[in-house]
Amino acid sequence: MERSRIIGTGSAVPARIVSNADLEKLVDTSDEWVKSRTGISERRICGEGEDSATLAEKAAVQALEAAALDPMDLDLLLVATITPALPFPATACLLQDSLHARRAAALDISAACSGFIYGLAVADNFIRTGTYRTILLVGSETLSTITDWTDRNTCVLFADGAGAVVLQGQRGGRGILSTHLYSDGSQWDLLMAPGGGSRCPVTPEVLEQRLNMIKMSHGNEVFRIAVRAMGDACIASLKQNHLEIGDIDVLVPHQANARIMQALAHRLSLPPEKVISNIARYGNTSAASVPLALDEAVRNGKVREGNLVLLVAFGGGLTWGSAAIRW
Repeated sequence: MERSRIIGTGSAVPARIVSNADLEKLVDTSDEWVKSRTGISERRICGEGEDSATLAEKAAVQALEAAALDPMDLDLLLVATITPALPFPATACLLQDSLHARRAAALDISAACSGFIYGLAVADNFIRTGTYRTILLVGSETLSTITDWTDRNTCVLFADGAGAVVLQGQRGGRGILSTHLYSDGSQWDLLMAPGGGSRCPVTPEVLEQRLNMIKMSHGNEVFRIAVRAMGDACIASLKQNHLEIGDIDVLVPHQANARIMQALAHRLSLPPEKVISNIARYGNTSAASVPLALDEAVRNGKVREGNLVLLVAFGGGLTWGSAAIRW
């Protein structure tokens, strides 16, 4: 059986930077308050002409270049997003067109901040079963379009960006060792956008009440569940592959909140130098956060051949998951 190997990574963020000082002009907050509670100093926000499809294309081009592949080599395109460029068709179809990847099937995956891990599991299973050999997976989000910029509890968190990987089936010991997916739909209302779907279509009243924007209730509860869930998912990955915590070379967690990542590292007894963090510069980019952080780690040499790399995420749904990779 062939393993799914990541043979190229890429990322893209908008040029526009919004600092904590900029947010002080919008809501009752401060740079010190935001940094102490989230670890975020600034975030990237899309400008005119930028959307989830354009960001996905830029990240995808980088990943394809790193993999030394042509778009026509792709069998499948997956885009993980909760902020698609259009309600339909899928953002993956727009990406297929812009890349001229004529041979590839295309679909979107919606699992909020866990979307990239879910997409990795889908891609890995297609490759393991021999259905496809070469797959492009992109996490791309423009959360600024559904952020309530009057809500100081959420507007400081979310941002825009994209990260991409090219996976290919190859024999040998390197590649994805296992993926692990979980959900708890009974707590769907802890983190959501209530308006804009068929249950609550967009109307003037919905827009006036900002129901089409991100709502997070019981933030402390979300924090507690996230730490526990991601820790359990990491341990499941290790157990499945008969590995110990000491075997982890690099942990790439979802960049939700610096304190969540610190608590997760503490639970796993991992030193800070093994945990990849770029949340200070990019904020929470949902499905884009793990691949964006992974691409940075690959390009700056923190991820090297032979490393055991553990990816983990938690998001609305509630959804969470992990993936163990021998790089």
